[in-house]
Amino acid sequence: MLQNKEDLKNKIIYRASYRGTKEMDILMIAFVKSLINTLDIDNLIALDKLVNMNDESLISIKKKETIINDNDKNFSYIIKRFQDY
Repeated sequence: MLQNKEDLKNKIIYRASYRGTKEMDILMIAFVKSLINTLDIDNLIALDKLVNMNDESLISIKKKETIINDNDKNFSYIIKRFQDY
């Protein structure tokens, strides 16, 4: 389990670093590094879901223009942290 968690962290960091636009790369890697070591596996899975969203959706979420209706409390927590970052 520990190795899977570390693999997931590495995958998230890589995806956050190579998004396509330099601005989003900078924002996402800073956000991810600020909290990745404090998250449990369920929140890491939610963070992985966030970093795999397209840049336009992330910008809209960050600006609070889009409301995500997701019943996953972990994903909602990650979205809130992202908006507050």
